[in-house]
This record gives sequence, structure tokens and C-alpha cells, in this order.
Amino acid sequence: MLQKNIVPHSRRRGFNKLLVFLGLFAALAALFCFVPDASAHGVTAGDKGYIQESSGSLAIPFIYLGAKHMVTGYDHLLFLVGVVFFLYRFRDVGIYVSLFAVGHTVTLLTGTLLKIEVSAYLIDAIIGFSIVYKALDNMGAYQRWFGFQPNTKIATLVFGLFHGFGLATKILDYKVSSDGLIPNLISFNIGVELGQLMGLAMILIAMGFWRRSGDFMRHAYAAQVVLMAGGFLLVGYQLTGFFIS
Repeated sequence: MLQKNIVPHSRRRGFNKLLVFLGLFAALAALFCFVPDASAHGVTAGDKGYIQESSGSLAIPFIYLGAKHMVTGYDHLLFLVGVVFFLYRFRDVGIYVSLFAVGHTVTLLTGTLLKIEVSAYLIDAIIGFSIVYKALDNMGAYQRWFGFQPNTKIATLVFGLFHGFGLATKILDYKVSSDGLIPNLISFNIGVELGQLMGLAMILIAMGFWRRSGDFMRHAYAAQVVLMAGGFLLVGYQLTGFFIS
């Protein structure tokens, strides 16, 4: 949770952060406008064709697809940034990332096997909202607005469930063959976890350098605003797709 003493007080500092925010906001807007597969759970045409045409147990290809999906899943990565932003101990990082992994594993498997049909656009909009929620949580907004702090572990688990539904909706959309479905789902989920570890490693390395630079706490508030902007962009992108599709 963001401490009060790092909220900007001077106009100059606020103006500088506004410039940073606007620049990153424009970059994110360009990303979502000009890169169609930058939506939360985009799958390339080649991967889509492979998924639809494959049958039987194909462990290595599905591990690869799961890892690729997670590493290129902007919604997952942005949410992970929010989750670990103020976590300094590996034990805490492990707890929160494990809760997130449990959540999306449960709904990925159950959502696919039980063929729970939910609009991918609406699920992905909720996933975008999870990023907004976490950014506000890091800013201490809930204590200021409502006078209490929601349980961050429960929230991470719950949003992990929605992230898993996002994965399941895409698998259902692409009509994966029932031949070898369970081992392929398990392989895909293993790939997702490996991809999550790779993405998390990159995030922690980058944040480690940032924290040692001495600028981390001075720019933490602006970073949460940018993170929240990314979440809102995802929400708007998905809701637009839902209403015009």
C-alpha cells in the first residue's frame, strides 16, 4: 500500500508526474490501437490454427503455447506488476503469486472441462478492472475512501479466478479437440506457470534496478496512475469489442 509521504505535494513534482503519465498513457493507447493481438488474450492466427487442428496428447506444443500466452499477456503482466510493486521479500512474492496461480489454474481447468460459456470480452474487461483495483489498492485509496483495507490476499485469489476464466474462454472459442484434452490442458497450464515465472523474473529484475536507483519511492505514485490507466484502457478496449461485435 502506498504511504502518504510519497504522494506528490509540490506543483512542480505533480506536473512532472503528469507529463510522465501522459507520455506512458499515449504509448499504451498506441499499443492497444495499433496492435490487435495486444488485447488481453490474443492468439496469433498460426497458434489458433494449430490448436484447432491438433488432436491427441501434445505436451510440448501446449506447454509452449501456455508459456507464450502468459509472457505476451499484457493483462497478466500488468496485474503482476501491481501485485509485487510493494513486496520486497521473496516469501511475500511467493505467497501472492501462488494465490494468483491457484486461482487461474482452478478456473482454467474447470471452465474448459465444464464448458462454462462466458463472453471473453466481459471476462477480459473484469481482468482490466483487476489492474485498476490493484493500482488503487497500492495508492491506499480504499482506506481513504471507505476507512478499511480489503484483504489483499483474497483479492489476488479472486482476480486469479477471473484471469483463469479468461484463459478458458479462449480455449473454448478455438474448439480444442476432446482427444487428449485433459493432458493438453495440464500441459497448457504448466506452460502458463512457466511463462508467469519468466514474466515475474523480468518484472522483479527491472524493479530491483529501479529500487536501487533511489527514484523508486519518488515515482511510485505516478507508476500507480500509469498502471491504472493501462487497466482502464483494457476495460475500454474489451467493452468496445463486446458492444460492436
